[in-house]
Formats: sequence, structure tokens, C-alpha cells
Amino acid sequence: MKIALAALALLCLASPALAISRYISTDRTCGDVQQIIAREKAVLLRYFSRRGNIQVYDRYVTDSAKCDFGSYAASAYVPTSDNPSCPVRNCRSSSAIQPR
Repeated sequence: MKIALAALALLCLASPALAISRYISTDRTCGDVQQIIAREKAVLLRYFSRRGNIQVYDRYVTDSAKCDFGSYAASAYVPTSDNPSCPVRNCRSSSAIQPR
């Protein structure tokens, strides 16, 4: 019974992650990307790195409420069809570990 309850709890927690939309940022304009994020609150954006054919992806959000505990929404930039540095936000860890 405990295993069944644990599995059910895990399934409930994982469900929102499965529903996130994925987009290729360079197939859309900067305005389109920003509107999609505003509408869906959180999306995965993919694009190729500047140094080669490595595909890069991350989760982009509207605000810190869409980030995990201990994270906040920070300024970030993604390439789009009309802007190589379209301003968006992604989650970053709040830990302030700085080397001395």
C-alpha cells in the first residue's frame, strides 16, 4: 500500500513536467517567443549553439513563481529568427556560493 501511495504521489508531481510545450526559438520571432512564454507561463526552448551544431535547451518562465524552491527567474537571452539576443527569463539557483 505504501508503495502504491508513493507511486501515486510521484506521478502527481511529475505530471506538470510532462505537459510543458517545446519550441525551437529560431523558428519564431522574438515577439512570438515572448508571447508564448507569457501565455503558457513556462516552456522549453531549443536552439543551436553559436559554436557549432550542439543543440542547447532550457526552461523559460514568466516569473519566479514558476521556478522550483530555491530558484528565481533571472534575465536570459535566446536567439530568434529576428533577434540574436531576445530577452526572456529562466530559473537560476538562489544559492550564493562564491569562490574566495
